[in-house]
Amino acid sequence: MSLVPRFFGRRSTVFDPFSLDLWDPFESGNSPFFGDTAPFARNDATAIANTQLDWKETPDAHIFKADLPSLKKEEVKIEVKDDRVLQISGERKKEEEKKTDKWHRIERSHGKFLRRFRLPENARVDQVNATMENGVLTVTVPKQTQPKPEVRAIEISG
Repeated sequence: MSLVPRFFGRRSTVFDPFSLDLWDPFESGNSPFFGDTAPFARNDATAIANTQLDWKETPDAHIFKADLPSLKKEEVKIEVKDDRVLQISGERKKEEEKKTDKWHRIERSHGKFLRRFRLPENARVDQVNATMENGVLTVTVPKQTQPKPEVRAIEISG
């Protein structure tokens, strides 16, 4: 009889308080319902899902901010495709494993990520700029200036 209970395919011990993890539906072989149906999902799907991004609109621009910790600006690609689709992509590389290393836990996601946004009609896609500071990518898409409606007085006849 084993003193190591199994929860959804994962072994845990009473001596390791961090081993009693919650069920992760993206982890391969960790589904109580479907078995090992998604061996590809842990790395790529988690990286895509964990790419946090905010989009706010100001009177002058659309501003996108993405949390991309540990990435350099050379590892991120920003494109405007199909006229008005903003695409932000990149890849988090997996840390090199050495035979002498003993890993206790791997929680940081790695793999490719891709986010797309259809920009509104008032976006000036020819003037998009981006900055990267402290792991936060900021993409600014200026808005076209809307002409102010002309108001003219109408004289009443009669």
